[in-house]
Amino acid sequence: MSHTSLGRLAVRRFGRPAGQPTVLWSSMFVDSHTWDRILPLLLDASPERLYLLIDPPGLGRSEELRGRTGIADAAVAAREALEALGIRTPVDWVGNAFGGHVGYELAVSPGVLRSLVSISAPVEPITPAMRRQIRLLAPLLRSFGAVGAVRSAVIKAMLTDESAANGEIRRIVFESLARPTKASMSRALQSFILDRGDVSALLPTIAVPSLYLTGDDRGDWSPACASRAASRTPAATAAAIPGSRTLVPLEQPQATARELLAFWQGL
Repeated sequence: MSHTSLGRLAVRRFGRPAGQPTVLWSSMFVDSHTWDRILPLLLDASPERLYLLIDPPGLGRSEELRGRTGIADAAVAAREALEALGIRTPVDWVGNAFGGHVGYELAVSPGVLRSLVSISAPVEPITPAMRRQIRLLAPLLRSFGAVGAVRSAVIKAMLTDESAANGEIRRIVFESLARPTKASMSRALQSFILDRGDVSALLPTIAVPSLYLTGDDRGDWSPACASRAASRTPAATAAAIPGSRTLVPLEQPQATARELLAFWQGL
């Protein structure tokens, strides 16, 4: 556990203790186990790195979120977690959805990141249609947790139909959904999805090498959207991973690993 202003964050370490620190920060609703299918591939191909898999505030095995907060506060907590872990050099950041949003914030702070990989992380706020859907489901989440209609909505938003039919993928998502308390998940939903702002203005100020990855089946972060964001970022490129929606590293670990390894090789 790493102590931060948003509570203690659960951290799993893999790889070489003195290696290049590489942070894998997961999406909203789920936790660091959504990296479990890609991690062995990364360890095999790039064992010299120190991989830090962090459960976001209020999610997974991290401490319960106690109040309403925001993406910028989560970025502060990420920096505090790295300091608590004794990380003194800039890190290679890989963020999926929520993790990508935190990465955008960190990337504009000098000396924090060496590189940024943002996966399925739209730079605009959520769409009005998605906001209406979430507001309908939020009372169910507060009362009963991520079960029933809420769990079905999360699966639909995060996984393609093919991925949702995969027993291993479904197990990882279901187990992630079950770990936080109802109150913590509700506060995280409000703080990190409903309150998410537009960070388009940050893109021209991101100077670190960046890679924006997207699936081919997420409407609000299409390959065209990722390419436009990359064109506004000084040192960014974009790529699409077929057969994926939001949890791209969980859905398509081999293709995602290839993109990450090629990107790191070019640093």
